Amino acid sequence: MYSNQDLDEAVAAGALDATAAASLRDFLDGDRAAPAIDEEQFRLVTSFNDIFVSIASLILLFAVGWIGQTIAQALRLTIVGDGQPGPGFIGPLAVAATAWGLATFFTAKRRMALPSIILLLAFIGAVFATACLTIGVIVGAAFFDNNVVGTSIVAATGALVSAVAAYVHWRRFHVPITVAAGAAAVAGIVIALIAAALGDRVEGMKNIMLGFVLLTGFAVFLFAMRWDASDQARTTRRADVAFWLHLLAAPMIVHPVFTLLGLNDGNATVGEGLVVVLLYVGLAVAALAIDRRALLVSALAYVLYALTALFRQIGAVELSVALTALIIGSALLLLSAYWHQARRLIVVRLPHALQGKLPLLDRPLTLQPAA
Repeated sequence: MYSNQDLDEAVAAGALDATAAASLRDFLDGDRAAPAIDEEQFRLVTSFNDIFVSIASLILLFAVGWIGQTIAQALRLTIVGDGQPGPGFIGPLAVAATAWGLATFFTAKRRMALPSIILLLAFIGAVFATACLTIGVIVGAAFFDNNVVGTSIVAATGALVSAVAAYVHWRRFHVPITVAAGAAAVAGIVIALIAAALGDRVEGMKNIMLGFVLLTGFAVFLFAMRWDASDQARTTRRADVAFWLHLLAAPMIVHPVFTLLGLNDGNATVGEGLVVVLLYVGLAVAALAIDRRALLVSALAYVLYALTALFRQIGAVELSVALTALIIGSALLLLSAYWHQARRLIVVRLPHALQGKLPLLDRPLTLQPAA
């Protein structure tokens, strides 16, 4: 299967005529029962070689990290707690360097999707660990004992370094998920600084922390919508960037909402179950409007749990899970089959000013240059 980006690159390279590419898109749209514009084009694996390279990269990164940790212990550059050597910064530093080096070939030259994602996540995670562990080696393990403020500041520093690393990685490789990784790092900075400001009171103020997570989730969502609005036809890399940002924002919004409403405390009542279902319907409407399915996926666990509890309340104990799966599975498949029609019913009823910022209902099949 070929994505819009693949066709754009083929036209740019002269391997395919622009008119032929547009005709191919027309054919694919007519060949499928549903328009391709609502199928969220997403390239993850183009061949088994992507999986092969990903597995090999993970093995190599694991080996490099292990060797780096061994060297750190030999040089006594680890966090020492209770007389036992802990983690050091050499291991993750080596992982970050290796991930960058591998990306110069598999991302910059080969442009392999899945390995690029794995190498990016490994790079950002390793940079975060390197920053935090470097500080930990300097200040010692005792610094973190019952020290919420200090621990939060160290985490915020690590997140700041990770955000800078994500920016540098984006400027070099332009992997779409990189922007989401940077946004996650910025959100981590905000949450860590808030935890530092609360200090020892943070344990008793979990609802406040969840509220801030919700606010940062909305901020990431608005950032994602900004990327979406810049490519309403979804023919450039900007749509891929928005996809990953929505995937990050969805759990940051969904989890705090359901938790703050007390809908996941393990004792769902009939009323709470109905509230979950209504909230899920509202999320479905929002997902249709912005043409992103991430909201539905993030809230799926909550609605499955709530419906199971509802069936148990009415006496269907043995079949509660099966009935829940039957209803949710059927509803999602039906929604997928008629996604474009359902989306049109919602979008046409929205204010024109809002419609102008949403992905187009009938997107033109003209080629646009990749961002």
